[in-house]
Amino acid sequence: MLSISTIWSNPGLYDFPVKAISAGLRKKAQEIKLLLLDVDGVLTDGGIYIDDRGVESKRFDVRDGQGITLLRRAGVEVGFVSGRSSGAVRQRARELGVKLVYQGVGEKAETYERIKRRTGLKNENIAYVGDDIMDIPILRAVGLAITVPNGWPGVRPLVDYVTEAKGGRGAVREISELIISTQDRRRI
Repeated sequence: MLSISTIWSNPGLYDFPVKAISAGLRKKAQEIKLLLLDVDGVLTDGGIYIDDRGVESKRFDVRDGQGITLLRRAGVEVGFVSGRSSGAVRQRARELGVKLVYQGVGEKAETYERIKRRTGLKNENIAYVGDDIMDIPILRAVGLAITVPNGWPGVRPLVDYVTEAKGGRGAVREISELIISTQDRRRI
């Protein structure tokens, strides 16, 4: 028999419906102490804006930022792992108090191992949200693998959860509520 519970968000406030979660997903989410996020396509919509001077900017969703804040208040750390380097990402991390920020990463698996050594966490204590081929090594290793619906289809068979919300459009908020609700840490 499948045991199901529901993410506790108010569905009227978001672009995605409340989604039922299985007992297996709940068990994995209960163990999470660190949420690692790819940036382009997960924390942003994947678009890169470059002006005529070559200055790059990115669009971040306020709800995702609130989700990161809620996770940190609940005792779950957050980190960014990106193949690109961007001043906008450094600034967003500062605003949100995110200390684990790895940019310009060529080999994400090596960075993931470095993060595990730095934090002392095991695979089962780490969730990762990725949306493309570079994310596969981490998605295969973590305790809770997640992708977004607008990501590369090749990662879907490797993940435990596909968000209803798109990358850069509330996906991180959805994930934060999933983790917090399973750990019964609703400190808002």
